Amino acid sequence: MPVPSSEFKKALKHLSDKEKEALLLRAVRRDAELYETLAFELLPEVTVEQVFAETSDRIHELFNVAVTGRLLNRSLTKALSKATKETARARRITKDKRLEVDLNLYTLRLIFDNYTGQFDSPYNGFYVGTARLTTRTAQLVLTNLHEDLWLEYKPELDDFLTQLHNRSKSRNLRFELPRELAIPL
Repeated sequence: MPVPSSEFKKALKHLSDKEKEALLLRAVRRDAELYETLAFELLPEVTVEQVFAETSDRIHELFNVAVTGRLLNRSLTKALSKATKETARARRITKDKRLEVDLNLYTLRLIFDNYTGQFDSPYNGFYVGTARLTTRTAQLVLTNLHEDLWLEYKPELDDFLTQLHNRSKSRNLRFELPRELAIPL
């Protein structure tokens, strides 16, 4: 991400309002994420709840429409990767860390409700990706959210972590998979 120079800032100040508007409209036509970010910041009808709903719909579509074929495990791994990117995009648009946690949990709910049978596949990618997302979500809860919210997320995350630990593949992970959401006293 380039840092605007002082000359750039001076040139921007010398533009008329009409020129600034034209420049901004041209920029948002080229960059969808910039458009969504500005729409979120400028339009009162675009809320965090709306961004959550739209992103969760895209994640749901990734797992229920795009996941097909002979190599289901590979399709699920790709869907998980794309879902993680959608979540990161929503966080960049809103700058809301709780939204990121909620979208990660939405993705994990989809996985644990529908695709845990694929954890036993000879291919590790989907299991490892799910374990990484669960671990990251647990870390996000503890580092980015207020401690009053920790107990709200603990039962569900502990359930996901327990299910992951009940698989034999948990012993072969190259990172530490916590047994529970460790809330400091």
